[in-house]
Amino acid sequence: MGQEDQASTELGVDTGRSVRGLDEVDRRILDALMRDGRLSIRALAEQVHISRTNAYARMDRLIRAGVITGFHARVAPEAAGLGTSAYVALTIEQNSWREVSAQLARVPYLAHAALLGGDHDVLALVRAPDNAALRDVVLDRIQGVPGVLSTRTWLVFDEFDGATSPWR
Repeated sequence: MGQEDQASTELGVDTGRSVRGLDEVDRRILDALMRDGRLSIRALAEQVHISRTNAYARMDRLIRAGVITGFHARVAPEAAGLGTSAYVALTIEQNSWREVSAQLARVPYLAHAALLGGDHDVLALVRAPDNAALRDVVLDRIQGVPGVLSTRTWLVFDEFDGATSPWR
């Protein structure tokens, strides 16, 4: 059994794509770390009401199983100079996702992209300094990617994160 399979088995998940097996303590750990990824093991254990040894072991298991994929700073785009945001829907040539996604990964200001099922094939979030940069990203960079047939852009006027964690 490979290390990833063993970690999945220890976590109580099958080796498919669906993650199952998180218990209430795991969910509280994820919720606490999503609110503050800089928590020490001691502070995490206190918040979740478990021992430091248990907190360390559970967090290590969640990392090995691929549930926790890293720790990141959340950056306010506007405060960081990225005052224009837009969602860009792409229609791409059939079976070109791998090639298109490899090219999109190199597009500046592209914050996120997802392969979809529905009217469009890809949805990308672009965060640019201004409208001129956004225009360049969409009209030159994204539409210039081989395999991209068309785009449709929606400007973001305001946004917020969901009020509750899915891990509670």
